[in-house]
Amino acid sequence: MSQLNDTLRRVTDRIIARSETTRSAYLERVGAAASKGPARAHLSCSGQAHAYAACGEDKAQLVDGVAGNLGIVTAYNDMLSAHQPFESYPAMIKQAVRDLGGTAQVAGGVPAMCDGVTQGEAGMELSLFSRDVIAMAASVALSHNTFDAAVFLGVCDKIVPGLVIGAQAFGHLPAVFLPAGPMTSGLANDEKAKVRQKFAAGEVGREELLAAEMAAYHGPGTCTFYGTANTNQMLMEFMGLHLPGSSFVTPGTALREALTREGAKRALSLSALGDDYTPVAEILDERTFVNGIVGLNATGGSTNLLIHLVAMARAGGIQLDWEDFSDLSEVTPLMARVYPNGLADVNHFHAAGGLGYMIGRLLEVGLLHPDTKTVAGQGLENYTREPVLVDGRLSWRAGAEKSLNEAILKPPHEAFQPTGGLRRLTGNLGTSVMKVSAVAPEHHVIEAPVRVFADQNEVKEAFRAGELTEDVIVVVRFQGPKANGMPELHSLTPILSILQGRGQKVALVTDGRMSGASGKVPAAIHVSPEAVDGGPIARLRDGDLLRVDALSGTLEVLSADALERAAASHDLTANQTGTGRELFAAFRTTVGAATEGASIFGA
Repeated sequence: MSQLNDTLRRVTDRIIARSETTRSAYLERVGAAASKGPARAHLSCSGQAHAYAACGEDKAQLVDGVAGNLGIVTAYNDMLSAHQPFESYPAMIKQAVRDLGGTAQVAGGVPAMCDGVTQGEAGMELSLFSRDVIAMAASVALSHNTFDAAVFLGVCDKIVPGLVIGAQAFGHLPAVFLPAGPMTSGLANDEKAKVRQKFAAGEVGREELLAAEMAAYHGPGTCTFYGTANTNQMLMEFMGLHLPGSSFVTPGTALREALTREGAKRALSLSALGDDYTPVAEILDERTFVNGIVGLNATGGSTNLLIHLVAMARAGGIQLDWEDFSDLSEVTPLMARVYPNGLADVNHFHAAGGLGYMIGRLLEVGLLHPDTKTVAGQGLENYTREPVLVDGRLSWRAGAEKSLNEAILKPPHEAFQPTGGLRRLTGNLGTSVMKVSAVAPEHHVIEAPVRVFADQNEVKEAFRAGELTEDVIVVVRFQGPKANGMPELHSLTPILSILQGRGQKVALVTDGRMSGASGKVPAAIHVSPEAVDGGPIARLRDGDLLRVDALSGTLEVLSADALERAAASHDLTANQTGTGRELFAAFRTTVGAATEGASIFGA
C-alpha cells in the first residue's frame, strides 16, 4: 500500500477543519441517541402492542426484546425497472434474520421517481426535490424507534442520496444499503443514441424511436449506462455501505439473492446488541466522502453527485465544496470508459474487473483512504474482493488484479486521461461544473456567441425553425433550484449533438442540470448564482461572446458591458402549478444554492 497522495491528505485535512463545529455537534447528537440503547424497550405497553400486532410468528421474539429487530426502508415500486426487484426483498430479509434469531419489519416506503420518464416533462421539476422528500420519508419510517439496525432498498438518481441523508438522521443505527443490480445488456447505448439523433432530425418516426428505446430498456434492473443511478451504486461501494462487489450483480440470480440475505444479516450483526457495533455515523466520516469523490472522478461519474454528495455530507455535519472535487480531480486518473464515456455498459465494466479492480489499484497508488470503517469491516481492502457462490454458499475471493479489457478499464499509470472526469469552472458568470470524460479534447474550449433561452422547449423550437446554424453557446437560464426545482435538460442532448456533428462549435451553459448521461457536448451546468437570484447569467443577451474553457477551468462572458446590465426576469407562473408542483412552493422558497447541495435542509 502506497503512502497517501499529498493532495488527498491536504483536501481531507481541510474538510475536517472546515467541518469541525458542525461535525462535532452531529456526533454529539448521535452519541446521545446511542446511549439510550435499543429504543423499543422504552415504549409503553400500548406502544409495543401496536408495533408488534401484525408480526405473526415474530411477535414472541419482539416481545422478548433480546433479539435484534431490523427496519426495512424500501423504495419499491414496479414502475421503475431498477426498483421492481425489491418486491421480493422483504420476505428474503425477514427469513434471513430469523435464521439468526432476529426479526425484521418493513418500517416504511419512500417515493421513487424515474428521471427517464420525466425528461422534458413537468414532473422533472419535482425530481431534485424528491431527494429531500425521500430523506424525510425515511426519517418518518424510522421514527417509531423500534429498530436496532436498518437496511435501505434503493438505486436510482435521487433515491440513494435521499436515503443516505435519512439514514444519517438516525446515525446511531447501523445501515446497510442493498442494491437490485443492473438489467442485462440490451440494445447498445451508442445505437440507441443514434436513433434519438435521427428522431430529433426528423429522419425517423416515433415508431422506430420507441422500438429502439424498448430494446435498450427491456427488463428488471437498473439502466445499464453509467448515469446517476449506477454512479450511486459505485459510491455505495467506495463509501462502504454495500457489501463488497454487490453493486453490479444482475437481478434474479442466485448470487444476487445470497448478497441480499447476507446484507440483512450483516446489518443486524452491526447493532449495539452485538460485539461489532458500527453505526452509520462512524462509517460516513470525512475520509469516506473523500473516497467517494475519488471514485466519482476515476469513473467519470454523474455531475448530479456534485450536488448530492454535498447534501449527503452536510447531513452528517461534513462541509464539502466544489473546490474539493476540483482539487481531487486534478490528481485522480480517469480509469474507466463506460457509456456515455465509451461504448461499454456497466455489465461489461463489471466483467472487466469492475469496482474491485479500481479500488485495489487506487489503494496501491495512495488515492484512497485505506482505513475507513465499512459494513464489511475495518478497511477498504475488503472491497477489492468479489463475491462468489461455492456449493451454494456465499464467500469472497480476491478480485481481478489486472484489467480483463483495457478498452474499458485501465490501471492508474495508463489511464484514459491523467485527471478525473469532472471540472469546476469559475469566472465572471459564477461557478459551474462540467463532465468532460466523454467530451473530445477539441471541444474542451468553446468560444462563441450566445443564444439565450428561458426553457428547453424554446431551444427545440429554434432548432426546428432552422435558427441554430452557426457556432453557438446555448444558454438556458431560470432553471435553478429556486426557479423551478432545477430540472435535468437531457432532452436537449440529441439536438446539441446534431449541431456538433455538423461541425459547429457548440456548448450549453445553464443554471439547471444535465442527466448523469451527459455526453459529448460540453455543458457548463449548475451555474451559481442562479438567474432567479440575479446571478450574472441573468444579464446575458443574444450575441454576447462567451468562453467555456475546461482546460483552464473558466466560464467567462467576454463582451465588455454584459455584466453592467440589469438582470433579466422571467415569468415562472407556469412552473408553479400542475403535476404536483403547487405542493412544492415551500421547497422553491427555502432551497439552498446548487453549491450547497440544493437542499431544503440547513447546513
